[in-house]
Amino acid sequence: MSSIISTILTLFITLPFLGLFVIFLIFKLVTKNTRKSVHKALDYTTVLFIFSVHFLILTIWDKSLFWLIILIMIVIAMMFVLVHWKVKEEIIIKKVMKGFWRFNFILFFLVYISLTLYGLIHRALTFTFST
Repeated sequence: MSSIISTILTLFITLPFLGLFVIFLIFKLVTKNTRKSVHKALDYTTVLFIFSVHFLILTIWDKSLFWLIILIMIVIAMMFVLVHWKVKEEIIIKKVMKGFWRFNFILFFLVYISLTLYGLIHRALTFTFST
């Protein structure tokens, strides 16, 4: 049973778009609301994209930069709190966290796509020029 769960988690971390699609379908079937389903799918798959970026970095450069990912997320959180405080003159934690989390989704989604393309091109060129 644990190997099945491990396989499913590995599949979703390797292909976070699959996780995004599955979670969207589940929420779409449950809520019948497309907008709410998209938002929930984005919220829940952010973690998949974060771990996917970590493992792509590990695969491409053989270095774990997870500490840098966490540091970047902390700096982004601080910036969100500061901007929210400057604009609203009070901090509403729920809104700050929601904005921070959705921004992280966009950031790690774009980084995932960039690293995937970079990894593919890098490996193709390495293979081409090594033979």
